[in-house]
Amino acid sequence: MRDRFWELPLDDLTQTEWEALCDGCGKCCLNKIEFEDTGEVAFTNVSCRLLDGESCRCSSYHNRHKFVPDCVVLTPKKLREIDWWLPATCAYRLRAHDKPLYDWHYLISGDRETVHQAGVSVRGWTVNELTVSEDDWEDHIIEDLS
Repeated sequence: MRDRFWELPLDDLTQTEWEALCDGCGKCCLNKIEFEDTGEVAFTNVSCRLLDGESCRCSSYHNRHKFVPDCVVLTPKKLREIDWWLPATCAYRLRAHDKPLYDWHYLISGDRETVHQAGVSVRGWTVNELTVSEDDWEDHIIEDLS
C-alpha cells in the first residue's frame, strides 16, 4: 500500500487500501430503524448476526452475503449516497468529507487496539440480532453514535 494512502481521494484508492481504511469499530454493523412517518433513522445496540462483539469484525466477511443478503457493500459511490448511515467517527465518512482520521485510528496509531481503548468501538455493549426480536429493536435505540 502507498504511504499515507488514506489522505488520497477515496476514488483513487486501490481495493486493498479501501478495505484497510476501516477502523474496526463495528458501528456500521449495528441495526438501524427507519421510521416511515418521519424518515428518521435510529441506531440500536442490536448487532448483525455476524458481528464478533469482541473483535468488532465480521465473522464471515468474505461470505457475508450468503448469510446476510442485504449487507451493504460500501464503495465510494455508495458512500456518497448513504454517508448519513455511517457513524460520525467512521474513517470512510471522515475522508469523504476531507477530514483527517482520528489519532486512535490504527493507521495513525499503528495499533488496532486503540479504537477500543479510546472507547469508540462497539466492543462489549451490543446484543446479537439472533437474541432480540425485530419487534423489540425500539427498546434498544441508542442516543449517540459519535
